[in-house]
Amino acid sequence: VAAADGLKCECSRLKRAGSVKDTRRRLQNGPFSAQDAHPQLPVAAAPAMLNARKKILKEKGAAPSALEEEVAKALFDIEVSPSSDIKADLRDIVISNAQDLEVKNRTALIVHFPFRVWKTVQKIQGRLIRELEKKFSKKHVVFVAQRTILDKNLRRKGLKVRPRSRTLTTVHESILDDVVVPCEILGKRIRIGVDGTKILKVVLDPKDKDKENVEEKLSTYAAVYKKLTNKEAVFQFPDV
Repeated sequence: VAAADGLKCECSRLKRAGSVKDTRRRLQNGPFSAQDAHPQLPVAAAPAMLNARKKILKEKGAAPSALEEEVAKALFDIEVSPSSDIKADLRDIVISNAQDLEVKNRTALIVHFPFRVWKTVQKIQGRLIRELEKKFSKKHVVFVAQRTILDKNLRRKGLKVRPRSRTLTTVHESILDDVVVPCEILGKRIRIGVDGTKILKVVLDPKDKDKENVEEKLSTYAAVYKKLTNKEAVFQFPDV
């Protein structure tokens, strides 16, 4: 019995030594690969996941969510697709956040982009939304730029004048323009109820009414705008 116990201890020691040697070998050869971190992934999937991760830019190195990785992978697939006509513009585009929002019988996918890449996104916004909606077939996709609102107390931030683009009103107006793409806003007005509640009524350009699934998205626009600004809004086309 003593001999058997001694043999087991010796086997355990050899296993630990082998594990340490293997770890040292990997460190000498370079950092762990995606396959080391996720051994359950196929070897071919590991480089693709690493390349997709480059499409995500999180603040302070925060870890991306599973949904953000899924969106990044979809963007990367579109970028490397031979048939894609927007691959050149997609090279410099990254996302900062992605979230799902339940809207009645549909789910809205809200994708946030850093403001520095927003002009590039706007060039292909309509086409990119269509491509992502093909990959997320049961979701309405909405793009929004990541903007910062500055309060009136600027001395704490060392600023003397608050840029108009950083005011609450301007940021909310910009979010409104982002949410309704591919439609354009024809007019808007605020309706005040007898109980003092305010509802923003947004009239969209009738020429956009025939675009794919736009009328189905009107409730999505309202829900996303409410989520991002905490303001009620109604979106509609003018009566002919």
